[in-house]
Amino acid sequence: MSLRALLLDFNSYFASVEQHLRPELRGRPLGVLPVMAETSCCIAASREAKRFGVKTGTGVMDARRLCPDIVFVQARPRVYVEMHHRLMDTVDTVIAVSEVLSIDEVACDLSGSWQQESVVRELARAVKAKLRDHVGEVLTCSIGVGPNRFLAKTASNMQKPDGLVVIQQEDLPDCLFRLKLNDLNGIAGAMLERLERHGITTVEALCRADRAHLRRVWGGVEGERMYDRLRGVNVVLPPSKRSSLGHSHVLPPRLRHDAGAFAVLSKLTQKAALRLRAEGYMAGRLGLRVSYRKHAEWAVDTRFAPMRDTLACLRLLAALWAERPRRREPIKVGVVFGDLVPNDKVSLPLFPDGSRSPGLDSALDRVRLKFGAEALYFGGAFLAQEEAPMRISFTHIPDLKLEADGKAGGLDERALLAV
Repeated sequence: MSLRALLLDFNSYFASVEQHLRPELRGRPLGVLPVMAETSCCIAASREAKRFGVKTGTGVMDARRLCPDIVFVQARPRVYVEMHHRLMDTVDTVIAVSEVLSIDEVACDLSGSWQQESVVRELARAVKAKLRDHVGEVLTCSIGVGPNRFLAKTASNMQKPDGLVVIQQEDLPDCLFRLKLNDLNGIAGAMLERLERHGITTVEALCRADRAHLRRVWGGVEGERMYDRLRGVNVVLPPSKRSSLGHSHVLPPRLRHDAGAFAVLSKLTQKAALRLRAEGYMAGRLGLRVSYRKHAEWAVDTRFAPMRDTLACLRLLAALWAERPRRREPIKVGVVFGDLVPNDKVSLPLFPDGSRSPGLDSALDRVRLKFGAEALYFGGAFLAQEEAPMRISFTHIPDLKLEADGKAGGLDERALLAV
């Protein structure tokens, strides 16, 4: 069976971008924080910090205990997105990028002579050399090659940083036995516990299990897919269907009250409604979540005929917010639009209720796209002007045009060059 997939994973991406742009941080243990606060946690750690046990999710105080010399910087999502696009342009000059999996990970499908190990190794080395020559030595990547993307992903994690590992069909399954179960993509937390309950505690035991056993463990067809992936089969998944879209934000101390929480929720709702329209969806459900310092989380939602109008959504937000528990200190808020339907699948109402304002949204969107998201907004978000900035999730890379805030901090043209 041929080599079909190459997966490229940039090492400690956020932290490496900071070290690339700021030479004084190179070689030092570094933690990247969403906000500069003692109660925050690392969303990324440099390879130097990882050697001390600091990783994604490590709190600031714990990171200092593990590594007293660690340096913290605040995340700059805009810079990471801009650098991502420039890195992709560089990679694409050597090998065609088939799919961007996340901001620091891309997959390339292999065909023809590229499926030969000698050729694909040379191709991988050429990618690394091009990045080194056009970007610099700080932003390194690990590359994995295998019969399918799952095994290419596994290979990319087997030698870090700056690794290159090829898994051939004849290497399976023995080459996987030295790994831990949670080294495999898709196995963590609850899935790891479920495997252990079924007597599977090693990768070797997982590989020895038959198809029917894995179907029982996973509770469905995903177990059979895992069986095939481990054997190098190129599993083709059905097209994914998007079901929700949302944003959340940890409140700063100055906004940990009802008025502040509502202002942030208003901003999040306006951002999410703009994304709905830009991505071609309408929503049939709006949900809120609020976490409190000394009380259980509060969640509420409402359903309605599919729409994407900001003003109508803000009215629903206000109605839901009126149901909130009182006299509590909110520390985190979130909003989610659910029951998404593509625009072309929605029938317009025969008797409009007058709550929609498509012309208003169209005008506002044009202003925001030209002058930035902060140029014009509904007043409920006034207290939150500096809050809920751009965030990068595991699977979503923000659109800089949609989330432009008009502030400085973008990547200078010279920043791509080695410093």
